Amino acid sequence: MSDLDQNRSDKVVYFGITNLLENNRLIGAVDIWRSVVTKELFCEEKRLGILDIGEKIGMPNSSKNKKWAVAINRERIGKDKWNLVTIGKDGEDRFADQLDERDVTVQVKDYTVVDSKWWSFLIERNINRNVDITREGNAK
Repeated sequence: MSDLDQNRSDKVVYFGITNLLENNRLIGAVDIWRSVVTKELFCEEKRLGILDIGEKIGMPNSSKNKKWAVAINRERIGKDKWNLVTIGKDGEDRFADQLDERDVTVQVKDYTVVDSKWWSFLIERNINRNVDITREGNAK
């Protein structure tokens, strides 16, 4: 099948959700969509209390060498504690902190943020799960 034929037959369908809890209270969610043909994931964040349309309209995707993750700030509480990001496998990575729109630089090892202020988990391992982000051990 050519790329053109594949693109015509490809559909993006709703695949699941990751609910983000803080002390067992819902503070946000990540909607997950997936390509039927390529199995590529597309993610969209939903923050409780935020009615503005996000800056990424449509089906935002990650680059081929990155994966969708939730980065959690260890020092904050509430809806500002987390960010939907894409991170690489190893090395240094950057993402925009949604609270103050500053770039954050972190070290990454095996698609996991290794930093004193931030920790993370991969979306692909937590589809259709409730993850209490109060503690790191609650995510797969």
